[in-house]
Amino acid sequence: MRMPTKTMRLFDDLLESPQNTLVEQASQDGRIPIGYSCAIVPEPLIMADRLFPVRLHATGVTGTEMADNYLSSFVCSYTRSLLEFAMDDRYEYIQGWVFVPSCAHMQRLIDNLEYLRKPAFSHVIDVPRKVNDVTIAWMVEELSMLAENLSSHFSVDLGDESLSRAIAEWNSFTEIVRSVGELRKRTHPPLTGTEFHTMLMSTLASPKDLIIPKILDFKQEVQQRGSPVDYRARLMLVGGHLHDPGFIRIIESQGGLVVADRFCTGSIPGLMPIEMNGDPIRNLAEHSFRKTLCPRMMEEFHRRVESIIETAREYKVDGVVIEIIKFCDLWGVDAMPLITALRKQGIPVLKLEREYRLGSEGQLRTRVQAFIESMGT
Repeated sequence: MRMPTKTMRLFDDLLESPQNTLVEQASQDGRIPIGYSCAIVPEPLIMADRLFPVRLHATGVTGTEMADNYLSSFVCSYTRSLLEFAMDDRYEYIQGWVFVPSCAHMQRLIDNLEYLRKPAFSHVIDVPRKVNDVTIAWMVEELSMLAENLSSHFSVDLGDESLSRAIAEWNSFTEIVRSVGELRKRTHPPLTGTEFHTMLMSTLASPKDLIIPKILDFKQEVQQRGSPVDYRARLMLVGGHLHDPGFIRIIESQGGLVVADRFCTGSIPGLMPIEMNGDPIRNLAEHSFRKTLCPRMMEEFHRRVESIIETAREYKVDGVVIEIIKFCDLWGVDAMPLITALRKQGIPVLKLEREYRLGSEGQLRTRVQAFIESMGT
């Protein structure tokens, strides 16, 4: 088994608690952490001036007993886990919340937070479900209202110049992370999918400027390794929220190497650079629609399939694993036509249903092992 690098141990530590050492450091310096739960929220907008974004996660949650009193057991375990952590004051450090009611489950979370743990600042972005000139204009107005409310509440500068600087900083950050991701294209990558996802999730849970030096250290460490990662099959992961790197670790323990991803907490769609051309708010609105490719968006299925197929070929994957949190309406409906479309292209597909908290490890290992065997790799 490959020993974790010094930087990888740091990334693991950063994911142990939502209030990690880098968040505490930034907060002590007078900066303002803003929590968000959906990739549609444009991070640069909450990176301007003294703000910094923190992707809400509940890694390590042991149960949802308190949240289950308010959310049905048919509500996905991601939203129940977030509510559990909120009720347990695990997000006490966050000074503002920005939400997208991307599904009925997330809307239930937002509703319950309003009367159970109402934050001092809370904003909901009303995101359209289609992409056209009218909905882009709508999104521009929504993001303008968010910028105005953040500026007024926290006394921060979210003018055009400040936002343009934040976009430039975000683009620089994504370029660095993408350069690490490019290493996964090699025939024999020097890092595992577990390592990459651990690094990526720690960047979403930390101030970008403070974690960039750690990413550069990690890149240097993996490039200096004497031997590449051994594997039987190159795999691509597709699906919704995936915060726990342990899920990928189990897949890779059976000989599969995750070299690409296409989910909302993943790298390939999420790290697309923002085109800077004129109004920064409009740039952010267009970028949110361009990168997300979420099943909540209507008339986007074919573009989503084409993107997955293109990525699978680019990274030379042997098969695709679709991971879906149990009771997720959006990905649950999308999965079957997606499986059919990929198999028509000759791409082997495995669908895995899971909970937010890692469980049923034995069953997961068995199914992954059988999938790899079926590909004859």
